[in-house]
Amino acid sequence: MPRHLKHNSNFTNELYRLLSQGVEIHDLANFYELVMRKIPLADVDETWFLDHLVNRSKFYSQLKRAGEVLLAILLQIALLPFELIIALITKITSPGPALYKQIRVGKNDKEFALYKFRTMRIDAEKNGAQWSGTEDNRVTPFGKLLRRTHFDELPQLINVIKGDLSFVGPRPERPEFVTILKEKIPYYDIRHIVQPGVTGWAQINYRYGASVEDAYEKLQHEIYYIKNRSIILDLAIIIKTIRSVFINHG
Repeated sequence: MPRHLKHNSNFTNELYRLLSQGVEIHDLANFYELVMRKIPLADVDETWFLDHLVNRSKFYSQLKRAGEVLLAILLQIALLPFELIIALITKITSPGPALYKQIRVGKNDKEFALYKFRTMRIDAEKNGAQWSGTEDNRVTPFGKLLRRTHFDELPQLINVIKGDLSFVGPRPERPEFVTILKEKIPYYDIRHIVQPGVTGWAQINYRYGASVEDAYEKLQHEIYYIKNRSIILDLAIIIKTIRSVFINHG
């Protein structure tokens, strides 16, 4: 139901009568969310965010953080030999460092250094920051394999241990792009009220983003996650991410 109709007394009286007859009533944003599993940015306002994104469970956040640190430490120890092999192949197959450090924007707009295995040539951004697409010719041959399997993101376990990242949350963006996207997309900064993630609801439901239009679409998924985040949803996202790596690309 469009917001302006809520202020029409005759219309709301008719809806009330339907409600008393057992008819389920949804406004447009809620119906869209139920069907599409994302939030329609064009049909929400500041009041919607105040009603739905405040007073989230602190216990959930604390439990999630404790579990993630323990899991990240165990995974980092177990995967260290594999990471060393990836680092060695990266060094052998293209000039430059094996690890790549890039500044990203995290919770509360705080910037941090994100760690990844390098997948591009060392001169990839000689002309400044650019969005990377699926057919980016700056990506090295081994880098394409790392990106396809997401193994380039294994060093982000360090970011999880440090508290920069969560396993699940909106993917952190670069400051150069955040400045642009805040100007062009309404409510873009709301994604920074939670810890960014290694993977997220937008990543498993939308293609690789490389434009303002893609960022707009992904934000609708990210706000859905922020509104509905829970341990169950986090586990579902992690399981689907693992399936996309080992089954879809297997």
